[in-house]
Amino acid sequence: MNQIEIGRLLRAGTTGFIAGCRVNQLDAPSFGALVRAPLGEGYQVYGLIHDIHIDDDGLVRQLVTADNVSDEVMKDNRERRIVPVEMSVLAVGYEQDGKIFHLLPPRPPLSLDVIYKCDDKDIARFTERFGYFRHILNNQEIPVGEVVAAHILQAQSAHKDKSWQERATHEVITLLRDDYPTLMSVLGALSDVVA
Repeated sequence: MNQIEIGRLLRAGTTGFIAGCRVNQLDAPSFGALVRAPLGEGYQVYGLIHDIHIDDDGLVRQLVTADNVSDEVMKDNRERRIVPVEMSVLAVGYEQDGKIFHLLPPRPPLSLDVIYKCDDKDIARFTERFGYFRHILNNQEIPVGEVVAAHILQAQSAHKDKSWQERATHEVITLLRDDYPTLMSVLGALSDVVA
């Protein structure tokens, strides 16, 4: 199992959590990526990154209004910055004793738990079935179409079976058949990633 640490938990709830990382760790997490938080004793929570943001601080506010900010100051601010990059993660399932469940986790991760990016093996295992799609599609607080499209694009690369993307798209259409506006939004975003 590839262990790519992308951050540590800041706060959590049953439906999702917020993780933070340093700016120089920002190359690992990406929008739509599947992540996991191992909590020990054969239990881990899975989620999809649906937002990444960087808050400002007093120094950044001063720098954006300053004239001729040197490259050295910019580099120092980006590499040694105290304010973390925050990633909002939607909980989409959990694993208990080797079995994957596409249900909300019984308990969320705890503050400062390590969050890992899922490798191709983790992604293929978790996405064999599509039960977790309901967590994404029913969430009114995230950009559903964009999250689905980004996730399907990334997950397809983990599957050796090239029909996975087609099956995933058909599942999305089936789940949204009674919600035409959301279906059109999702299909519009998917049209940019489906080959």
